[in-house]
Amino acid sequence: MSSFNPPLSDMQRSIREALRVHWQLFLFQGVAMVILGVIAIIWPVITTFAVDIYIGFLFLISGIVGLIALFAAEDVPAFLWTLLTAALSLIAGVLLLWKPAAGAASLTIVLTAFFIVEGIFQIAASISYRNAIPDSWGWMLASGIADLLLAAIIISGWPGTAAWTLGILVGVSLITSGLAAIMIAVAGRSVVKTLAEASR
Repeated sequence: MSSFNPPLSDMQRSIREALRVHWQLFLFQGVAMVILGVIAIIWPVITTFAVDIYIGFLFLISGIVGLIALFAAEDVPAFLWTLLTAALSLIAGVLLLWKPAAGAASLTIVLTAFFIVEGIFQIAASISYRNAIPDSWGWMLASGIADLLLAAIIISGWPGTAAWTLGILVGVSLITSGLAAIMIAVAGRSVVKTLAEASR
């Protein structure tokens, strides 16, 4: 019984070629993500506050750089809007660093929205590119479903679990995304082996 292999689009062919050439990078990324995910799950409260402080510093630095760039440049279009955006980034950074517990709760809400969007995107991408990566698209699908399940867990446990939920969710998401990257790397490596055997 012969198997049917549907033709690949240019985009799918490019993805397969990138996997063939750079599968080691995907493998390294996947392993690193799994390790970081395990660490996050072991210490969820520390991870929650670390994420809050990290995001706080990103907003703070973004706001400061935005204000410096705004006043250093001459004749900036949409001056008021640019000033407002930089000021909001600065205020958000200060608040996240000043009140990390409240910041963690706010970030948990934002992260929930991110998990929903990422989950939908990964599910759609896995279905769209299942012909380009037939051996590993199921892992990407599973990662997307896991993100949606994580979002459902955080919504159902709100607000009592906000202190540690962020760390657990980040850890689980890192592990599932890391496993997906590892399986994609394994699929890319199998393409390399197949081509090497064919060229003998």
